[in-house]
Amino acid sequence: MNVGIIVGVSIEEAVGVLLIVLGLVIWIKKAVSLLHTYHYKHVEEEDIPAYCRVIGIALILMGVGLCATGVLNLFESAWWWIPLTVGFVVGIAVFIFAQKKYNGSIF
Repeated sequence: MNVGIIVGVSIEEAVGVLLIVLGLVIWIKKAVSLLHTYHYKHVEEEDIPAYCRVIGIALILMGVGLCATGVLNLFESAWWWIPLTVGFVVGIAVFIFAQKKYNGSIF
């Protein structure tokens, strides 16, 4: 195993953990202010907790996919792209769902 793989896996794991922590903070603390204002400017006050939960879940899904990719890359697997793709596609779909449901549109 060379240094390049270790550095790449370390970066993937760090960004994955960052996304998971950010998702948990937004979800648990209802920290909608961590998002850009245009993402939540039309969200009703009573919908903020539900909106934060769904956005947090979306970020956690992306983070888990990225962490799983890092683990597979550590073993030099050819299947690294599957958790990355699934995590980000599902995460973005959940994010778009939340935007349309609570904000009225994706922008």
